[in-house]
Amino acid sequence: MGGPRQRGPGRSLKDLKREINARNGGGEGVPGGGRQGGRHDRHTPAEVVDGNGVPYTTGQVQSAEPWTPSPYTAFKVLLSARLGAAVWSGISDCDETFNYWEPAHHLLYGQGLQTWEYDPRFALRSYLYLLVHAIPGWVYAKLVQPNPMLVFYFLRCLFGFVCALCEVYFYRGVLCEFGANVGRLCLALLVFSAGMFISSTAFLPSTTSMYLTLLSIGAWFHQQYKLAIFFTALSTFLSWPFAALIGLPIAVDIVLLKKQVRLFTTWCLISAGTILGPQVMCDSYYYGRPVFASLNIVWYNVFTSHGPDLYGTEPPEFYLINGILNFNFVFILALFVLPIQTGARYLLKSELASPGTGFFLSDTLSQSPMYLWLLVFWTTPHKEERFLYPIYPLICLAGAMVIDSCQKLFYFLFVKVKSRHFLHHTTWLGVLAISVSALLSLSRMTALYQGYHGVTDIWMRVNQLPDFSAPTTVCVGKEWYRYQSSFFLPSTSFKIAFLKSDFRGQLPKYYSKPHQNTPGLLSTQISHSDFNDLNMEETSRYINHAGKCHFLVDLEDTAVSDLQPNYASHANWTVE
Repeated sequence: MGGPRQRGPGRSLKDLKREINARNGGGEGVPGGGRQGGRHDRHTPAEVVDGNGVPYTTGQVQSAEPWTPSPYTAFKVLLSARLGAAVWSGISDCDETFNYWEPAHHLLYGQGLQTWEYDPRFALRSYLYLLVHAIPGWVYAKLVQPNPMLVFYFLRCLFGFVCALCEVYFYRGVLCEFGANVGRLCLALLVFSAGMFISSTAFLPSTTSMYLTLLSIGAWFHQQYKLAIFFTALSTFLSWPFAALIGLPIAVDIVLLKKQVRLFTTWCLISAGTILGPQVMCDSYYYGRPVFASLNIVWYNVFTSHGPDLYGTEPPEFYLINGILNFNFVFILALFVLPIQTGARYLLKSELASPGTGFFLSDTLSQSPMYLWLLVFWTTPHKEERFLYPIYPLICLAGAMVIDSCQKLFYFLFVKVKSRHFLHHTTWLGVLAISVSALLSLSRMTALYQGYHGVTDIWMRVNQLPDFSAPTTVCVGKEWYRYQSSFFLPSTSFKIAFLKSDFRGQLPKYYSKPHQNTPGLLSTQISHSDFNDLNMEETSRYINHAGKCHFLVDLEDTAVSDLQPNYASHANWTVE
């Protein structure tokens, strides 16, 4: 496989384009480009100079320069897709509502629902994570004083903006590591995939870890190891501790292959100190005692006898079905990226000068973050769609690599006269694959919107109810898990209340107000005896009877029982 190739230092986008041009045999710095040794597809190094006139040698090259969107163009396309997701993609997980939007609403407006994870006895969640997301909303609310629902959508659009920026950096890294064709295929899959549509603007640690995966893996592909270490640490400590899995292959590359042990150790310590110091101080302040939230959530999920399995288990095929729904056939291609790449190298060994797709990393190493993640979470009984969010960009990359290999296989196996670059004969294959995938993904997005936007529409109607500044109770029964958050209530004079239903788990409750005799005590520091970590029902969560509700949001269907009656048929309710 040979040693790692080294790049010239500090290359700009202009230098990168010059190198790609030289690699492809048709530009400045490479005399007499074109065919090498009578074989058009044979790749050879070439010496070019950067913007400062410093010469350096390129790695493997191609014989024609494929068109690739500029980073600015890529950003505009990605941003359009992400803003669309911010508006049209609904909240698909009640955990997002109750564990993130509700505490954020409490931080912004002084009122919100609290789950047991935020009780100081358990302290599984980080308030610093909430603040990082909520502070932009606080600034927006102070400057404009909008309806709370507009703050909700402002934050979602901001999440989409951040996601698009991270994706552009990842896209540039893919261009550097895998070349133009894989880069533009990966970009197309990122833009059109239903998985990215669902995950890109969610207020979840798994989505934040997806952003940081884009940055850490992108930095790795750029060979910017310090940034790769820092972003991995940020994802691990601030967002989701299990994201350290994605950084394991990066550590193997830096420590074992590049032998840069000192750099790795130094930047691990710098990253840990930079992130953990503020996080522990912030969380300890809000919980009223020393807290290391990342350690607590790992302990609960891994080392307790009950752990997350209390919230349901799924069969092994769960992620297969979910992956096909969100990525269609691209997910299947991604699962088999290493066997297909190995087979392609074997069949084309007389045609290709490099043993792998990547310029600086082997296929096995570059794809190991995705495989490691799937290995761990596929074998875990408790499965949720959001658990795969961090590797969604890696699924797009793996799918792009397979499509690229299929194009090369088609060219070398079926094109007899190889007088032109393989993309001149196989671009149609890439366009076909992307088009089919995009159509399937768009149909999935449309189905999600058509099937579930009614929930958001209803809560938008609730947001437009007249506010008389008097205490108003909005009730939910069996539809508690579709509640869109307190951002959809007109003001803090409105409160949500739960009617008893057939659900037998633990529901959240409002943060308690500190007693006037305890000055300086925060509502987040108050511990409650009616919280438990066993998902046992707490009857104190329910309102006594529906007659105390001013408004009721419910779904009229055939699932009628003593605890879930058809409220619309009762004479004392008016349907709006």
